Amino acid sequence: MTLTISRRGFLHTAAAAGATLALPGRARAATPFTMQAAWINDAEFSGYFLAIDKGYYAEEGLDLTYLPGGPDVIPESAIIAGRADLTLTTPDTTIRAISEQGAKFKIIGAQYQKNPIGVVSLKKNPINAPADLVGKTIAVPPVNIVTVEALLALNGIDKTQVNIVPYAYDPTPLVKGEIDASLDFTTNVPFTIGQLGEEAQSFLLYDHGVTLYNDTVVVTEETLAAKRKELVAWLRASRKGWVENLADPALYPPQWAETWFAGTGRSIENEVFFNTAQKPLIDTPNGIFAMTEEDIEKNIQALAAVGITGSRDMFDTTLLAEI
Repeated sequence: MTLTISRRGFLHTAAAAGATLALPGRARAATPFTMQAAWINDAEFSGYFLAIDKGYYAEEGLDLTYLPGGPDVIPESAIIAGRADLTLTTPDTTIRAISEQGAKFKIIGAQYQKNPIGVVSLKKNPINAPADLVGKTIAVPPVNIVTVEALLALNGIDKTQVNIVPYAYDPTPLVKGEIDASLDFTTNVPFTIGQLGEEAQSFLLYDHGVTLYNDTVVVTEETLAAKRKELVAWLRASRKGWVENLADPALYPPQWAETWFAGTGRSIENEVFFNTAQKPLIDTPNGIFAMTEEDIEKNIQALAAVGITGSRDMFDTTLLAEI
């Protein structure tokens, strides 16, 4: 929600990934490994679901436990407390924790090369660019106020010119005309708005200066030192799952209606829409999770616009070179 939108909260017991791997002359037990997701089980995490179901983590020697997130889950807390080896989060929260609280974190990959968070409005009353927000009311999750302030600052707009109100991840007020726009995932909420009888319009914050990753892969420095081999294995298996999932975004979500997506209250049509819309934000010629020097610098500059001090050493790209 994140830049993290603390979005969504549902518990799912992951399919067992790992048991043992057969080796010549002996059996080697898979290594227990736990990942903490940033939100409930939806298409945002399809690549991991596929990799679990297809046994890709098991092939890499990992017995993976998958922990879903939710509105009350702070992803970084899972790795601080030792409940998970790795988590998905966002650069603003992670880098602020490093620079302001001394947290010993490293960002080792980025699922979303372009952050899916954007300004969503109605096509009949469109907000097409930051300048269109002047004099308008936008609903923003409290954890994302800094994100909107960054957008305004980077586009030369005084924040007093925009009326910012709380947002509860429900587009109903937008459809009813009570607000002019909301801050949300452009990969998902337009579908909901369509179901409510209106057509959505949106733009990505990324395309207007807030050049941040999302669902960054974060570990503690201690885990990076102690479990490097396992982290590389996780990246390799996860990349394989994402590549297969994105090859046909409509293929796998229907297969998870009674497993990964059970009980969320979301339709499979919604998940297919989400999975399809996120493909160009994840795909990169450098490989899933890639972090180029240029993009890392863009992240650092975007955060600097709102007073968050980042530096290159907060990102570790060496594991990606080992995949």
